[in-house]
Amino acid sequence: MLVLVAPGQGAQTPGFLTPWLDLPGVEDRLREWSAVIDLDLVHYGTKADADEIRDTAVAQPLLVAASLISARQLFTTAEDFSRLVGAAAGHSVGELAASALTGVLPDEAAMRLVRKRGLAMADAAAVTETGMSALLGGEPDAILPHLEKLGLTPANVNGAGQIVAAGTAEQLAALAEDKPEGTRKVIPLKVAGAFHTHHMAPAVSVLETAVGELSPADPHTRYVSNKDGQVVSSGQELVQRLVGQVANPVRWDLCMETFKELGVTALIEAAPGGTLVGLAKRALPGVKTLALKTPDDLDAARALIAEHADTAVPAE
Repeated sequence: MLVLVAPGQGAQTPGFLTPWLDLPGVEDRLREWSAVIDLDLVHYGTKADADEIRDTAVAQPLLVAASLISARQLFTTAEDFSRLVGAAAGHSVGELAASALTGVLPDEAAMRLVRKRGLAMADAAAVTETGMSALLGGEPDAILPHLEKLGLTPANVNGAGQIVAAGTAEQLAALAEDKPEGTRKVIPLKVAGAFHTHHMAPAVSVLETAVGELSPADPHTRYVSNKDGQVVSSGQELVQRLVGQVANPVRWDLCMETFKELGVTALIEAAPGGTLVGLAKRALPGVKTLALKTPDDLDAARALIAEHADTAVPAE
């Protein structure tokens, strides 16, 4: 059983969209979306530096666009996707890419929503200097009380020995000086805010208004939610979860538990892939994984799909 996942903020790197523009129709599609959301995705995905694409209002649409562009190379129709993919999920903002890939929202609607999400979260982050740091190693029983003591939130419980803490710059500095017992490293992330915490509360009302204008369809493929790792079959419930998730922790550990329960045998991460594959390699032993980094990975992805689905994806 194949799972398709889409990465979250922090996965972006300068120029990561450049090789994808060589594929037929990709640049035209990106320019169409750019006009719709008033953001030059081609420029930011090819020429912008690390600081420019760290901006939440830029990074989020850029990541969703990359995931959609790369996944559409493998699954060109909804029928292809639902026939070949057993379940889909996205990490944080990757949930919007997953919502489009599972047919809940049209691509353009997902891009409009992620643009509003990114702007609203950037505005919320501007109120106080905040950020996020990944803790590697250690046990939750030791880490969670320690974060609470420092006033930090476990914003991403990613499994595979990784928890991401979020809070103010001062709280994160204290964490760097005082790591929880058993933690090997504390790594600051390339994000510009304390996402999935109470600091994002102002963005929730903006998104509530935005999703009120949508007409979501029910997903044609199992959609695994960040909220609790459960499969969500209602499109309306799914978009409401997207709203609430902005200010609540991401439970990727529970998503991976659901993948396991569903019988996952292979996992493909859409571009810019790597982070979620790394987690899966540690948490889902025996599951074959592949990260879409450039178009050079597409043939290997098609071969993996052929091994783990009833029908192979035809070559382009």
